[in-house]
Amino acid sequence: MTKPQAGFTLIELMIAVAIVGILAAIAVPNYSEYVKRASRVEAAAALLDAANKQEQYFVDNREYSTSFTDLGLQSKTENQHFELSITLNADANTFTITAKPIAGPVKGDGDCTELSITDTGLKGAKGAKGGSDVDYCWGR
Repeated sequence: MTKPQAGFTLIELMIAVAIVGILAAIAVPNYSEYVKRASRVEAAAALLDAANKQEQYFVDNREYSTSFTDLGLQSKTENQHFELSITLNADANTFTITAKPIAGPVKGDGDCTELSITDTGLKGAKGAKGGSDVDYCWGR
C-alpha cells in the first residue's frame, strides 16, 4: 500500500510561476502609467488653482504676481513631483504658469515634459504626447 503524496510537483509549481509572471507583466506597466497620470492630474489641479489665485490677485492689486507666496501657494505640487513657475510678459498684463516634473514617477517622462496655463485659460503641454494631445497630459 502506497501513501498518497502531499505537496506540489515541479510542473505545477512552474505553471503557477508562469501565471504570476504573466500577471505581473501586465499589471506593472499599467500601474506605472496610472501613477504618472495621477501625478499629472495633481499638477493640472495646481496650475488651475494658481491661475485662479493669480486672477484674484490681479483684481485686488491691478497687476499679476511673480511670487507664489503672494498667491498663498507653494512652488511645488503637494506630492513634490512638479515645480511651478510664473512668467509675466514685459508689461505684466499676461502670465503663463508652468509645471515641470522634478521627481517621482514623472521625472524623465518624455510623454509630458511640461504643463502650462495662460491668463486666458489656454492649456498647453510639451513632450512626445503633449505637443499633439494636450488633453492626454491634462488628464482628460
